[in-house]
Amino acid sequence: MTEVAPARTVPLPFRQVPRVEGVRAARAFSDVMATRRSVREFSPEPVPEEVIETAIRAAASAPSGANVQPWRFVVITDPERKRRLRLAAEAEEREFYGRRASREWLDALGPIGTDWHKPFLEIAPVLIVVFEVHQGPHSPKPYYVKESVGIAVGLLIAALHHAGLATLTHTPSPMRFLNEICDRPREERPYVLMPVGYPAPGARVPDLTRKPLDEVMVRC
Repeated sequence: MTEVAPARTVPLPFRQVPRVEGVRAARAFSDVMATRRSVREFSPEPVPEEVIETAIRAAASAPSGANVQPWRFVVITDPERKRRLRLAAEAEEREFYGRRASREWLDALGPIGTDWHKPFLEIAPVLIVVFEVHQGPHSPKPYYVKESVGIAVGLLIAALHHAGLATLTHTPSPMRFLNEICDRPREERPYVLMPVGYPAPGARVPDLTRKPLDEVMVRC
């Protein structure tokens, strides 16, 4: 059996937080994130490029299986590319709403009020397409890909919200058209398409509620 060399280690960059400060920080974070909503009405106002880069840097700090980091974040701001993307996404969504989706699924979407029209894909100043990176000519075999990318996307949403930007997690199905539009190889598989920007003046969102804590948390 081949011997495996022990992993190189470095000191943990950890700062012990006093309990009271920790509770206060957790509450503050919870309060901020409680105001996050999926937005479909965006302002075309440009957003700072550094905010996008810093948020993606935070997302890329997520844990991943065997530290392979199987994600790619494609940032789109070019109007023509956004136009192509919108047309392709709406073509898939017309099929979904008109033919592929079950009645049960459409009923579940009813309270959200969505349909195949996706103007926000052109209006939002930034689109971030997140890809899963699978094994390929220049990519090692990844592990727990969806779990890893999902954690990274969660961090990305939180970072952008803390920076005062609105987001939407959009998943047209199928999404392979994003490879062509984003010039990405086949081993990269679209995971989510995220419009990012400031909400439009007077933007409105569906009147939805969150489940109470005692319904989602169980103590054992």
